[in-house]
Amino acid sequence: MPTTSTDPRAAAAALLAPGTTCHGFAVERCETVPELDSDAYVLRHTASGARLLYLACDDENKAFAIGFKTPPADSTGVFHILEHSVLCGSAKFPVKEPFVDLIKSSMQTFLNAMTYPDKTIYPVATTNEQDLYNLMDVYLDAVFNPAIYTKPTIFEQEGWHYELDLPEGAEGEGDGSAASLHEGTLRYNGVVFNEMKGALSDPMSVLDDAVNAALYPDTAYAHESGGDPRAIPTLTYEQFLDTHARHYNPSNSYITLYGDLDVDRALAFLDERYLSQPSAASCRMDAAVAAGEDPSMLAPNPLVVQAPVTCEYKRIEMSTTPENALVGLGLVLGSALDRKRTIAADILFEALLGSNEAPVKKAILAAGLGGNVVSYTAAESLQPYELIMLQNAQPGVARELRRVFQDACRDLCEHGVPRERLEAIISSNEYDLRQRDYGIADGVAIACDALSTWLYDDDAATLALKYGPVYEELRGELDGSYFEDLLRELVLQNDHMALVELVPVDAAEGSEGAGAAELAAKRDAMTDAELADVVERTAALRAAQEAEDTPEAKATLPRLRVSDIGEARPEPPLVVDTTAPIVCLRHDIPTNRLAYAMQYFDLSCVAFEDLPYVTLLCRLLKQLPTREHSAEELDNLLAGKLGFLSFTTEVMTQPDVDGVRPYLLVSAGALSEKIDALASLPREVWSSTLLLDADADRVRDVLTQIRIGLEQGFINNGHSAALGRAMSYSSPSAVVREQLSGVDFYLFLRDLLDHFDERLDDLRAKLTELADRIFVADGCLASFTGSDEDFNAYWAAAGDLGLDAGDGAGRDALVVPAPCDRHEAFVIPSDICFAARACDPRRLGIDVTGAWAVAANALSYDYLWNEIRVKAGAYGCGFRAAGERQAAFYTYRDPAIDPSIERVERAGAWLGSFEPDEAAFEGFIVSCVSGMDAPVKPYALTKRRNTTYLAGLDPHAREKRRAQMLAATPAELRSLGADVTRIAAESPTCVFGGRDVIAKSNAGFTVIDLLG
Repeated sequence: MPTTSTDPRAAAAALLAPGTTCHGFAVERCETVPELDSDAYVLRHTASGARLLYLACDDENKAFAIGFKTPPADSTGVFHILEHSVLCGSAKFPVKEPFVDLIKSSMQTFLNAMTYPDKTIYPVATTNEQDLYNLMDVYLDAVFNPAIYTKPTIFEQEGWHYELDLPEGAEGEGDGSAASLHEGTLRYNGVVFNEMKGALSDPMSVLDDAVNAALYPDTAYAHESGGDPRAIPTLTYEQFLDTHARHYNPSNSYITLYGDLDVDRALAFLDERYLSQPSAASCRMDAAVAAGEDPSMLAPNPLVVQAPVTCEYKRIEMSTTPENALVGLGLVLGSALDRKRTIAADILFEALLGSNEAPVKKAILAAGLGGNVVSYTAAESLQPYELIMLQNAQPGVARELRRVFQDACRDLCEHGVPRERLEAIISSNEYDLRQRDYGIADGVAIACDALSTWLYDDDAATLALKYGPVYEELRGELDGSYFEDLLRELVLQNDHMALVELVPVDAAEGSEGAGAAELAAKRDAMTDAELADVVERTAALRAAQEAEDTPEAKATLPRLRVSDIGEARPEPPLVVDTTAPIVCLRHDIPTNRLAYAMQYFDLSCVAFEDLPYVTLLCRLLKQLPTREHSAEELDNLLAGKLGFLSFTTEVMTQPDVDGVRPYLLVSAGALSEKIDALASLPREVWSSTLLLDADADRVRDVLTQIRIGLEQGFINNGHSAALGRAMSYSSPSAVVREQLSGVDFYLFLRDLLDHFDERLDDLRAKLTELADRIFVADGCLASFTGSDEDFNAYWAAAGDLGLDAGDGAGRDALVVPAPCDRHEAFVIPSDICFAARACDPRRLGIDVTGAWAVAANALSYDYLWNEIRVKAGAYGCGFRAAGERQAAFYTYRDPAIDPSIERVERAGAWLGSFEPDEAAFEGFIVSCVSGMDAPVKPYALTKRRNTTYLAGLDPHAREKRRAQMLAATPAELRSLGADVTRIAAESPTCVFGGRDVIAKSNAGFTVIDLLG
């Protein structure tokens, strides 16, 4: 009997007794998971074989996920293409883009899908229970009854298709223009094809793939699950459909429910709507069996254990810059089901390689083999592995890296891994586990975590979630030789390992030229009729993409009304406490027995040309010894006593369009029981770090690591770099950000590294002088989040933070140069591009209200999505209207520049004629407001509130913006069309992209070879 209790755990206990059946689900067991404050119920749908895990807890941010075991048999990316394609319409919801429609119209706090090397997951989250059922309905029909079986254009759009770019004026219709057809340029296009061209422009991804292929040559992990652009075009439509039919069935599925929800209703919904009904996939399978196909050939792809193999050395080549030379050493750790071993290995390698003071990393850096070394525990696979990666590697050092690494580990096995490091890492991990800040909705992250063991054993649904006893056991192992024995097994006695070197080669030697030649040969081998068919199929695809969904199709989608939103979640007022020794922004927010302390130091005392040194100061603090502790002692102390300590810069745009106020932000978090450390350790670092005596090698290592990180960001997140740079052409705040962390800072850093020896003494003196000038009470504002008890204890221990009053000298030293449009295109090693067109709308006299957020939603997920992602094949695009201080268009992993810019310039005209039906428009409002209302973790909420205060925003600005969203009308959005046209026409443009992509643009950019 369903219970009427409002307590989800009590309701589940009353309904789901082990050994009983509920709506076709056999309840196999129940376990308490104290780490998540939840009860876990493991069920199996008797008729279909579907597995289900329900985590009953009081989290209002409810979640659902369905996953499938999808180990690839090749590198065509079929499962990645399926992940995209099934969300392009289904039997019950026959619209072109239900995924986008849900983004536009639901209260989702998470909505996406992910392809892993051996599984595909479709998770959603929302704070509204009816919305959860709406999302479940669309997702379940998408995976079980997708439109891919009747619409091959979906495969062509999301996967790949040929396009023939004809000479200007050619018709290409097969009516006497055959010569023109053969003069055309044949190319591939498709969303996943272009996405993976971008993804595999990242040398670290390429190296990781190569290590996996060497470690697991006989398994699914040898293949690129996302798809290799060289292999994607070999995938046929029939293979695509067969793969779906074999894998997307309930018996191969893993369903997770999470949070405060009516589980009785949820189970009934799953059983009646989907699991007890035939699906498109099952019908195709039944037809295949009826046609005489061997049922064993229709089973899902196998996922098998790889017998130990040793790859002594493998060389791969990649067209990229010399700085991207890499060496990877992969070590298989054991079984995913041995959680103690996997977690222990993660702790162990973090202790050995997780910072510049970690003993093994220190040995590798001292050997001068490369610019940086990082390690990563890949725990979400059948056989987890550790990847140790040397970045900016010197030529031919692969075997030397292995020798230095093994020698350092051998020494630790003999003399002991430092216990203070291991204990510090365990403490740091436990802080993260208590904080539970996954960066996404908790239920989504937990569903993915569960599959890291559940996928490999039906009895291991909760194994990955119950980490408490493992950490308790590992703390006990600190007294013995467990960690040394494990290190010996994994490094010195491991017969399952691989050493791979990635060697950069010139672009002329890379794959781009070979790919163009291959396509030219294909074109030449095609008949006139085949080439005409390419043109006709492309036209048919365009027609399908441009066709509007019928009113009947749109009506099938479940929608929330504005009345479903409810009132905004109230926040306690921000209190400016002037009784504390330092004026303090006080946040009364529940934190689960954690405390966060911040100090904002005003940087208006720093000259503009010295701002890059502030960033270096931030990065070098914590890396150098203090008067009280060596660098190694400090590293251990910070990890063991604090959850985190960071020194960063933040730039606050002011109410005046030319106003800008940068800060150096010191942020720290700690368990409530470690308040004394929260009060003392940040102060020690900023006040007594030995900058004047900074070790040259240590400083050079840190600077090199910053450079490597920036270069990786340009390659992988070029849209963010392009947005920041484009904003700097018109916004003084963005000019400052560029000087602190953007392209200007990167160019400064490269020059500093090129002349490091002769500039070292000046660098030390400059950093010391800046620290003395910045870390003073004058211009400092504190912030604290935690209980009243913790607040009082913090200030009792912190006092005045040891800050001198400051003499006020140079308080107005910062003079920001006037921004100007540089119209730059930065060359990066990539086959795609990222473009941005951005400005501060106040510069154009445009007042951005809450209605602009609704307009941005419509532009991003209607016009731009259809024009730039669907038609042009870019992986991402959008329009942002952030508060009243930024308006920006951007594209992400885009195959071309000019076509997207042309579409951006037509955005205002589209908005000016925007006439949505009432339900669709309400959906835009619902999704905007729900995004504003989504739950926020305490630390993020603290930073948001602090920014509102320091940027001089109206403290009620969010409430007003929310009210403006709710009051928006289609007519109001249409009235914004002219302003959007002005923004698109008058905002400066910046591009980051491959040389060939930039060369094809006619926009007249100033082209800069950014990475040399």
